[in-house]
Parts: sequence; C-alpha cells; structure tokens
Amino acid sequence: MAGALEPGPDGRLRCPWGVAPADYRSYHDEEWGRPLGGESALLERLCLEGFQAGLSWLTILRKREAFRRAFAGFDVARVAAYGEAEVEGLLADPGIVRHRGKVTAAIANARAVEALWAEGRTLAEVVWAEEPRPPPPPPPTMADLATVSPGARRLSAELRRRGFRFLGPTTVHAALQAVGVVDDHLEGCFVRAEVEAERAAFSRPRGPGPPAR
Repeated sequence: MAGALEPGPDGRLRCPWGVAPADYRSYHDEEWGRPLGGESALLERLCLEGFQAGLSWLTILRKREAFRRAFAGFDVARVAAYGEAEVEGLLADPGIVRHRGKVTAAIANARAVEALWAEGRTLAEVVWAEEPRPPPPPPPTMADLATVSPGARRLSAELRRRGFRFLGPTTVHAALQAVGVVDDHLEGCFVRAEVEAERAAFSRPRGPGPPAR
C-alpha cells in the first residue's frame, strides 16, 4: 500500500519518510511527535518550520546546530534583544538560511513570546490549547495525513495577531505534529507507542503561569 509503513535498517516498521536518510530516521525516532512544553524549545520548532518554507526539511535538520548557535539556543530573551547588527551578522552566516524575512521573523517571534509573558501567558499554553479532543485515530497511511487542520488555522491566526511571522496554517500544522500536540505517526509505527506513552505522562500547560525554559 502506497505510503504505508516501511522497515528500517533495524527491521522495525516506521513511517516511510522516517526510514532514510539517517538524519530523517533519527529525527523521526527521537523527536518528531514527542511532546514539548519549554518556551525555547517551542520557539525553535516554530522558527525552524518557518525557515523551512520553500526548502526541504532535510536542509533545516542539517543546519540545525548552526541555527542554534546563531540564535543563542533560541533563548527567548536573547533573541528578542537582537538588533540590526545581529541581523546583518546572521545574513552573513553561511551555516543558516540567509533570508532576511525569515531571520527578522525569528526575532519578531521571540519578542511576541515576551509579549505573551507580559500578559501572564506562555507560548506553550497557546500552542497546546489546539490539542484535538478527543485525539484522532492513528492514520493508516501517509495519504491519510492532513497538511493543515482547523486547529492549525486557529493557532496561525492567533499567533499572527500577536505579532508572530512566517507561520501560516500549513507551517503551524507541521509544528503541531513536530511538538506532539498531534501524534501523526502511522498506525503500527514502533515510535507511536512511545509517543503516546510520553503524551499520557505530559503535563499540559493550564492557564497563566511563569514561562518554562
């Protein structure tokens, strides 16, 4: 069946996109869909999804450590304080995607997170508010995966209203999948059981509170 599970080098069944190359396999097995709640971690995922627009995710994965160095580990306060000198430095950094709009969007996004904090809210609270209830059934094949969702449309509109940039509904949907708000590992993928166990143990953000780093 097209888009169904495929065995990896270890014989375990995976979502087909997570079999090869090794960069995808590690990301699929160790990160994709596992729940995240830290503010810096969520900012990183949102920004990297924005940087990916028009490019392959493999390109972003292979530049990820360079992105982390360039954006101070996506520490919200540090990135929010970047000015024009830092922007010019980033645009001269061959290790990242040198796109002025995306670079300045990442800085704007950090400032938007700080604005949320000033209201007594967190990025995690806003993101996890779009967790579907009840959770949808596991998708049987890749053809059953949506590329956008009502929750992603709502969250995209809310984030953009608050000053976040480069976060359209499709990009936001990919982020929701990546950070575990939605578990889109295919039915029978060996990682899905691990992700569901982590999601069951994960403490969802509830209402205003101090930012989690």
